[in-house]
Parts: sequence; C-alpha cells; structure tokens
Amino acid sequence: MNDLPINAIKTTFLDQIQSHDLIVEAETGSGKSTCLPLWAAQTGRVLVVEPRRIACTSLAQFLAEQKSEPVGESIGYAIKLENRFSEASEVVFVTPGVALRWYAENQLAEFSTIIVDEFHERRWDTDLLVALLKKRSTHRLVVTSATIEGNKLAKYVGAERLFAEGRNFDVAIGHRATDSRQLPDSRHLEQRVKAEVEALLDMEGDILVFLPGRKEITQCQATLKTIENIIVAPLHASVTDEQRQVALTVQATKKVVLATNVAETSLTIPNIVAVIDSGLERRTEQRNGRTTLSLKHISKASAKQRAGRAGRVMDGICIRLYGEHAALLSVTPPEMHRETLTEAMLCAADCGHPLTALEFLEPLPEKALHQATGVLTSMGAIDEHGLATPHGHKISPLPIDALYADLVTRMPSKALKEAMVDLTAVLATPATLYRMSSNEELLEKLGQEEPVGCDGELAIRLVRGETLAGVTVEPEVLKEAQGLAKQMREAFELPQLCVASRYERNALVEAIVSLHPELLFVRREKRQDALANGELEVLLGRHSRIKLRTQAAIVLGTHSLPGRGVKQTLNLATFVMPAELTLVEKLGMGAWQQGEVIYDDGKAMLNLELHYAGRVVAHKLEPAQGEYAVKPILEQVKRGELLPGFAEQRTRQIEHWKLYVELGLAGEETDIAQLDFDSWFTQQLDLLELSDASELEIFGSDDFVFEGVPYWEYDDFAQTYPFELALGDLNLTVEYQPKKKLVYVVYKNGLRKGDPKRWELPKWQGWRVQYKKASRIVDVR
Repeated sequence: MNDLPINAIKTTFLDQIQSHDLIVEAETGSGKSTCLPLWAAQTGRVLVVEPRRIACTSLAQFLAEQKSEPVGESIGYAIKLENRFSEASEVVFVTPGVALRWYAENQLAEFSTIIVDEFHERRWDTDLLVALLKKRSTHRLVVTSATIEGNKLAKYVGAERLFAEGRNFDVAIGHRATDSRQLPDSRHLEQRVKAEVEALLDMEGDILVFLPGRKEITQCQATLKTIENIIVAPLHASVTDEQRQVALTVQATKKVVLATNVAETSLTIPNIVAVIDSGLERRTEQRNGRTTLSLKHISKASAKQRAGRAGRVMDGICIRLYGEHAALLSVTPPEMHRETLTEAMLCAADCGHPLTALEFLEPLPEKALHQATGVLTSMGAIDEHGLATPHGHKISPLPIDALYADLVTRMPSKALKEAMVDLTAVLATPATLYRMSSNEELLEKLGQEEPVGCDGELAIRLVRGETLAGVTVEPEVLKEAQGLAKQMREAFELPQLCVASRYERNALVEAIVSLHPELLFVRREKRQDALANGELEVLLGRHSRIKLRTQAAIVLGTHSLPGRGVKQTLNLATFVMPAELTLVEKLGMGAWQQGEVIYDDGKAMLNLELHYAGRVVAHKLEPAQGEYAVKPILEQVKRGELLPGFAEQRTRQIEHWKLYVELGLAGEETDIAQLDFDSWFTQQLDLLELSDASELEIFGSDDFVFEGVPYWEYDDFAQTYPFELALGDLNLTVEYQPKKKLVYVVYKNGLRKGDPKRWELPKWQGWRVQYKKASRIVDVR
C-alpha cells in the first residue's frame, strides 16, 4: 500500500493525531479507509466506524490479508449478529449501531482513537456518535470523507484539517441525455444500461453500474443475461457471502457489478475501469409527518463519489445517464432531517444525554423532536428530563426498532414473548423473507395450512423452521432472521427456536393492541382496500392475504411513498395481522356517541354507537336516563312535546345574538362559532343534572334564560333585523351577511309571481338587498 495517494499525509497525520482531532478529506481511491486505521493504531487501540456491514467485513478481511493473518487477531470487526475480534485486536471495524451500543455500556473506554469513516453519508447514527464524542471529548476523533464540507465540520468538531489527493488515473465523464438539463430517469433503465454495457465490452477491466435498489438490480440482471461471456454480480446489503466474493474479487471473465449506494464508499472493487451511473437512489424523507422511501436523484457529491470508483487501476470512464447540467442538490440532506428522531432520541438518552442537549452540525427539526418525545414518553422509555428510564435502558440496546423492543419486553407471558421475539426478528430484517407463489393450487393449499391470512403467523412459522405451500423462502434472509431470533432469545433467557413454545394467535394480537392501541386499524366502510386508525390511512399491498371479511387488523409494517400531489403521501400496509373488531370495545378504545332515540313500549331508549377511526364499530341500547337523558329531552323540546314554542323562541334569540356580535355591537370579543340551540340547551340540562324527561315538567320557559342581546334592546333589534317577512301574498326568510353588508330575502311560499319591492322591506340602511328564488338571484330596488 506504499503507492497510495494517502501516504503523502502520513507524517503529518502521525504528528497531528498526538494532540488534535482531525478531519481527513481524501478522494475516493486514496486509501484512507485502509491506511488511517493502521497509522492511528501506532498511538493506541482504534475503533473504525463504517456505515455498512459489508464495508466492515471487507475492510477487516483486506487488512488482515495484508498482514498475512486471519481476521480476528490484530484486525477484527463487530457487526449485527457477528463478532470477530479479541481484546488484543488493535483495530476493530464496527457499524454505527454497534459503536453506540458500546458507548452506552462504557463510553468506548477500551479505545484511544475513534475513526468515523464516510461521514458525508450523514446517517443519524454517525451524526449522533460524533455529537456524543464531541460532548465527552475523551477520545482522539478522526472524521473522514471524500466529499465533505471540511471547514464547517472542522469548526464544529474543533479539529485540524488534512487533505490528500485522490486517484492516480483520469476518469473521462460522458453524459447520455437528449437535453443537457435532463434529470435522471428510471424509465427503460435496464435497456439503457444494457446498451452502455455492450458499448463498453471492448475496454479492458470490469464495469460497475450504480442502480437505486434491489428491484432495478434484479431487472438489469435478467436483461444482461443475454450478453455472452460476462459475469453479472449483484452487490447490495443482502447479498450472500458467495455473491459478495464474486463482486469484490477479480474474475477470469469480464464482470459487470450491479450495485446500490453500498459501492459508493469504503468498498474496494478491483479492476473497475468503467462506471455507469443511473443518477438515482432510494432514500428516506419526511413528508407530512411520515418517513417515506422515495426514488430520488442523487446529489452532486454522490455523483462525484460514483465516478471515483473508475480509474483506480487505469484511466477510466464514467457514463452518466442524465444531462451534464441536471439540477442536482449539492449534497444529500442528513438523515436526521429526513427521518423520525425516535431511535436517535432513545439512543442518546441511553447514552446519558437528552438529544436536545447535544450539539449537531445543523439544528434538529423542532417538529420531529416534539414527535419523538411524545412517542418515547408514552412508551415510558424517557423521563421528563429526556433521559432513559429503566425501561428505556432495557429496550435501547436491542438490535430492533424501539416499538418492537417495547412490545417484546412487555409481553404478558413467556409463550407470547417468544412469539413476539420471532415475529420481530422478521420485521427487523431489512430484506424480504419470502415470496408468494402465483400458482393458484399452491396458494389454495397455503390457505388450508394457514387459513387466517396472517403475515405474523406465517413469519413465525417460517422462522421456526416450518415449510409451507406456495411460499418461497430466501435462505440468506431466513438465516439472518433466525440469528436475530436466537440472539434475542438468549438475551431474554428464552428457549431456543428448536423447542419454541406454542402460543395462541388471538392472544398475541390482543396483547399487541393492548400495549400499542395505535397499531389497530379498521377497514373503511366505503373503500374496502383501505384501513385506518384515526390518524393514518393505509392501503393494503397487492400481496396481502387478509380476507375481505376481516374488518380489523394490526399493521406492523408500512411503506410510505410520495403520492401524485405535493402534499399527498401513499401509505402501504406491508405486514398485517387480522384482528377481531370486538377488540375496540373490549380494550376501551374509540368513543361512545349518542345515536337516535328509540321508543320501546313508550320507554325512551338511546342507541349508543362506538366510533373508531371514522366508522361505527359497535352498538348498544341504554335507557334514556341519567347521563343519557339529555338527548331525548332535547328532541322532545324541539318537537314541542315539552315546553311548547320554547325551542323556536330561543333559537331566534340565539341567531339574533350571533348577528349582534357580527355587527360589532357586543363591545367585546365573543366566541359564537359553535353556538346553536342544541349546544346551549344541552349545557343547561347538564347543569340541572336531569335524569328523566318527567323532571322537566316542574320547569317553565322562564327558567332557561338566554343571555344574549340586552333585553331593553332586543325588541327594536329584532324588528330591525327580522328572520321572516310576510308581504301579504309572499312569505320570505331573511339571511344576513354582515361582513359583506348583504341581505338575502329568500322565497318561502306565496302566490305572488313578481319580485318584492324595496319599499316593502325593512330599511336596512347601507345594506345591499338581493332576492333569491330557486337558482335565481336579483337585486331588490
């Protein structure tokens, strides 16, 4: 590694690290990810934080080979579900999640230097780790990146800047677009990639294609199979060890590597001479309070990173499938500004600091902070100071989201805890565990083996080793899910998977809903493909097995996408467990509202309706007594069966008062927006605490006085602003719009064919008067 460009700063690095934190800016291909850890190890034990698991394992493997020793001796790594290091390891590569967990345990006391590599990716966990290390200031900190705002970061950390030149070979940049401003486009992407691959086949060396995700990689892989004498190697977070080995080693046959952003940084892919850049990536963003996964254009910084993967061993070429002057962002926005802050806040609290007390490169969004505080407080994970409670300390180290961790730890029985652990293991594994067959016969057999249509039941049975008809399991994903289930079972001292306890599905569903009621969704009455919980609406995914007759379900997984409009967000339910609609009433959810009054043998009964998420989910009849007596009394008064004429008189007084206020005659600001006879008289009856309609017989109209227009003004005001007019052969109702100084006189009934005359109406000085009859409106003159 003596000829690497990073070697130019070795002496300065070793000198400066003795007394300063460092920001090392070096282009892709300079050797910073492999050289800096070894240099730093001369001054003490080094922890290297890499953003991805595949980078941790690959870099550790490479450095161990350079030292002619197996991984785990002087060079080691620790990632989710796998540790290969010892106390004697001088350099340990870890993912940010592992680093944060170790920080919570002992503030990384076993290490002298912390290297945070590829900081420009701005993941929430690396941002948080740097903020914690800055706050504590007990380690030598080295932050590296190929594309970074070095001066801004150096001021934030309080560090010295070092800069190293990058690759040794030139990279020619070409663009494929009909317009120089054309943005990256996903349409016909696999065909355009194939055309570029075919055009580059005569060049020596291999080809690296950057694509936004596994879907596009699979499509391109299928399209490129028609080209002879090439190896097509996928490279993403979920590839097998064998696939990764093919992608990262020189092959005898020309190789085309199809990669996501995982190949942008850290990974050394040898023999790459040409890069084809789609200009696309999938990244999260905040949209109307939801974290959505969107297909987005990459930033200029990412474009530079991608181009840098060519020209590592010889002059190279980068073909960009978009215009030279496409309007790309300068840098990718940080995750903490694109996602919810729940996980970051819990992790910071577990590390001994409220998230709000830490200083970040950019201030955190207030709305996201408030939302995360509400979620974790309701969970009992943080206290009023923003620090972790005992429950928070318990759930934070678990390698799963806070919601799932909360559910696992609070399950009411051992059998249900086991089931929730196995279910969570699938939910926490990013890749898809299984695919459904399109064979109707196999799906029918699956319907017999698992008749409920429950994603949770299916996932638990697969993790526990069962084989089900019509289901194709991804072996590597199953291995990861089972490994996670094993790790959590050991943490909770539960039996191993091979002797998993039997559980009752309905009991698991009820336990989940009782702990997190917001997870219960009910089917929309008019839109049967949609479910709602009162705050969020989700559409069932096309592969959902939930039965049409199922009216309620737990939604444990959602996938949010931008809708057509700027403010629209499309939320898809990706993991659904059917539930009984009766759970809403059983668990005290929803709100009972008074419906119609029903008379049974002269006895008033009130139909109560249980409302949840915009629909009625239950009914019950209660005698119209006590707290339920008000509505039937109100209806009898309005029908004139009790206090005859009272409702009409008070309604008129209320409407006159509202007009009086709107004319600015009340003298002070008065809230009249919700005022009507029903709300006013209901309040009067509540104050009297009447339990039966018969009790109203001892009261008269004068006992219910409406304090509106002063009584000494009322008669004159009512005469000036009547609500009804009788003009002999024409009866009218009157509507007032004070803000417009407009009066509508509206035809009610009568024999007159002509319009009313102005002299027949009240003076209404300064008001414009219009006559309305059906759809006809004319000025009255």
